[in-house]
Amino acid sequence: MNLEESIKLAVESLGAKLYDISTVKEHDKNIFRVSVTAEGGVSLDKCAEISRMISPILDVNEPMSGEYVLEVSSPGIERKLKKKEHFIASVGEKVRVKDFSTEVYKGQLIYADDEKIVIKTEFGEDELSYDSILAASTYFEW
Repeated sequence: MNLEESIKLAVESLGAKLYDISTVKEHDKNIFRVSVTAEGGVSLDKCAEISRMISPILDVNEPMSGEYVLEVSSPGIERKLKKKEHFIASVGEKVRVKDFSTEVYKGQLIYADDEKIVIKTEFGEDELSYDSILAASTYFEW
């Protein structure tokens, strides 16, 4: 079992779902970021509980060389969409998608399956296959 699978099992045992794992460097600090979701949202207490549960896993299987900070949080209202599951779970939300030709599609995600997504923009509906997507995220209009 790899590190991601171990973290996923630990997160799910606490009634949440693993959304994403990323490593970043901010202000000369290495951060191992674990994003989780849960029915009804993710509370600070839930993040702390998950952090305590996965910390021993990271002690055994260090995710980064040297010192790092473990950060457990919700992916937020404006979140990156990287996996097919992210798109499928975001149907009905507003998305911004950039394809490899750097064209940007902005609108409501009205359909997503294992092959493609459909976005309703101000110009109509656009269908994109996952392999044509360079970057995508949800967005919120304030």
